[in-house]
Amino acid sequence: MSDPLDKATSKAPATLGEGCLSRYDPDDLSSEDGTEFPGAAELWEQLQDTSELPEEKASAAVQGSR
Repeated sequence: MSDPLDKATSKAPATLGEGCLSRYDPDDLSSEDGTEFPGAAELWEQLQDTSELPEEKASAAVQGSR
């Protein structure tokens, strides 16, 4: 029991690259890793709509009616 991570119940996927270029290996990822997010595009659009300031929406509405 020299390595405290031996008792871990989950393990990170394999990585490619080193340092700031390190990333998860896409070939090692599966649906069990939680990489699927089918609602990502809809959530992104929803967050973009709510992040606009009221002044920006009003300005866009005025410009659109001209």
